[in-house]
Amino acid sequence: MKRLEPVIFETSVPGRTGYSLPALDVPHVPAESLLPKEMLRKTAASLPEASEVDVVRHFTRLSQLNFALDEGFYPLGSCTMKYNPKMNEDAARFPGFAQAHPLQGEEVSQGALQLMYELAEMLAEITGMAGVSLQPAAGAHGELAGIMIIRAYHHSRGDSKRTKMLVPDTAHGTNPASSALAGYQVVEVKSDARGNVDLEALKEAMTDEVAGIMLTNPNTLGLFEENIAEMAEIVHSRGGLLYYDGANFNAILGKVRPGDMGFDVIHLNLHKSFSTPHGGGGPGSGPVGVAKDLLPFLPVPVISKRNDRYVFDCDRPLSIGKIRSFYGNFAVLVRAYAYILSMGADGLREAAHNAVLNANYLASRLKGSFLLPYDRTCKHEFVLSGKKQHDEKGVSTLDMAKALMDHGFHPPTIYFPLVVEEAMMIEPTETEGKETLDAFAEAMLAIAKEAEENPDSVKTAPHSTIVARLDETAAARKPVLRWRPAE
Repeated sequence: MKRLEPVIFETSVPGRTGYSLPALDVPHVPAESLLPKEMLRKTAASLPEASEVDVVRHFTRLSQLNFALDEGFYPLGSCTMKYNPKMNEDAARFPGFAQAHPLQGEEVSQGALQLMYELAEMLAEITGMAGVSLQPAAGAHGELAGIMIIRAYHHSRGDSKRTKMLVPDTAHGTNPASSALAGYQVVEVKSDARGNVDLEALKEAMTDEVAGIMLTNPNTLGLFEENIAEMAEIVHSRGGLLYYDGANFNAILGKVRPGDMGFDVIHLNLHKSFSTPHGGGGPGSGPVGVAKDLLPFLPVPVISKRNDRYVFDCDRPLSIGKIRSFYGNFAVLVRAYAYILSMGADGLREAAHNAVLNANYLASRLKGSFLLPYDRTCKHEFVLSGKKQHDEKGVSTLDMAKALMDHGFHPPTIYFPLVVEEAMMIEPTETEGKETLDAFAEAMLAIAKEAEENPDSVKTAPHSTIVARLDETAAARKPVLRWRPAE
């Protein structure tokens, strides 16, 4: 394949300008008299010099080089990059929402408060929880809030000996981090041959020093835990609580509710399962829901309804306190509210159904050419292994991910979860059609064949992109994060 011509980045021409300002016609004070001499520049700033049309074309050209969801398929596992209806984007931009100021009073914020109150009620119904706080700003923030609630619950009962949190080896990486940040010692629980939490290992680890267990479900293998009732009995019988990492909630929407399974705390990623484009670090929202006994510990303020008015309730002495400035990422909450209302119960259930259908269809097409370590019905995602290609031809998962770019596809998540060697985590999402899935499958199968017949070609991929394969180590340790003038 012929590599595309590189984009000329530096277009500055000395003396060229893209603006003109009228002469200043009001009295002004020279900067020299306002700033200390040591703060004044000795030389003019080295800024690019370009015409307006050159600037517009430069940034438009760069934007067209970025892969985007409106352009193609994101198979990233564990990070739902699904299509998000543009209607919900429009709703978040309504002036009454977009221009609301976080410091304005309750009396002029009734619409926003009503939306948040009703959204919390809907999320409580969807998850089977007694109450929900929308305050956490991201999934990991919701995890931290949930673990703090578990800690506050134990301490309120005079039980301060619980210093450990159980985390399965198939959990999201943020689970052990959140537990440690909350002050707990993390105890890893191994998986069994089917990718479930090993019940015997759980029994051994579950002591009177354990505050609870954080369960990612479906887990990072894309598998639904088959022994939740037994797990709940083991943990609850020793006084621990169950935490449900709901980041993969789009796989079970409308099918089952964590509250009905015996979970005490849950967080959701609204920016993944409820219609906010996710990627690049934000924006996010990680509401935390709790069972009845944990309601007093929710973060303040709690949005309450009194005499047909919505208010912030801060009079909650057992609360873990305020965990964020103001009240959550409001625009994300608007999108989620619009998404739930427009989808309805049947639509949410169908989204989960399609997510599972798509993942199992794609897994069935690929498992003959790649190793599928856990060959059972998956949920919204599945994990392949490139171990066969690596061991036989020296072609790594990274090589094959790079080769996908030559076929016009964004690579999947690779080398995660850690329990699978040469892992490729693929999530086709609920909104992709069969034609897209077939095209992706054909690309993956072509790469597997090329790895067998011409491994050196795969090892040097990509061949048709603007940028060749980067030095991964240098890119991580010496990133170029801003423009600098040519010397």
